Order: sequence, then C-alpha cells, then structure tokens
Amino acid sequence: MVSILACCANGSGTSLMMAMTLDKAIKAEGWKVSKTHHCSLSEGKNTAVNYDIVLCPLNFTNMFKDAEAKGVKVVGLKNVMSQKEMTEKINATGLNLK
Repeated sequence: MVSILACCANGSGTSLMMAMTLDKAIKAEGWKVSKTHHCSLSEGKNTAVNYDIVLCPLNFTNMFKDAEAKGVKVVGLKNVMSQKEMTEKINATGLNLK
C-alpha cells in the first residue's frame, strides 16, 4: 500500500481539488492506498518523506528535490483536475498500487 500527499501553495483550494480527483482515481483504478493528505507547500516540503507519492502543480515540482532524492515519487500536474492525467502520471511512477 502506498501513501499520497497533494500539495499546493496555500493548502486549501488546489490541493483539496487534487485530493478529490485523487479519490476518484483511487476508486476507478482500484489502487491500494493507505492514506492521502492535502496541505500547503511549506507543510508538504517538511512531510514529503513520509509519503510514497507527492502530487503538486507542475511549476512546484522543484521544491521537492530533497524528498525525491530519498525515493519519494514527485508527480507534477499540468491540470490538477484531470483524473486522466493524474492516473497516467501516477501509473508512470512504477510503484505497485494494486
């Protein structure tokens, strides 16, 4: 089972929308996810190493280089509301979600 963190600038609007899209993707794909959480970038930078995957808008991926170096898969999204894009990019991480 994997854990997934969704981050945006302030941790309220965009990350909540990502979390809602993520919930739909989890159900549609039948992924085994132990926990999900959404938060601000500042909280996310401090807690990213506690997750297997970090989702964020594409322009913020560079903020998670430290977590990425420790094995966290960082997924940048162009359209945070696109379930298709999210599903494709999470599947592309190579993690076993089934």
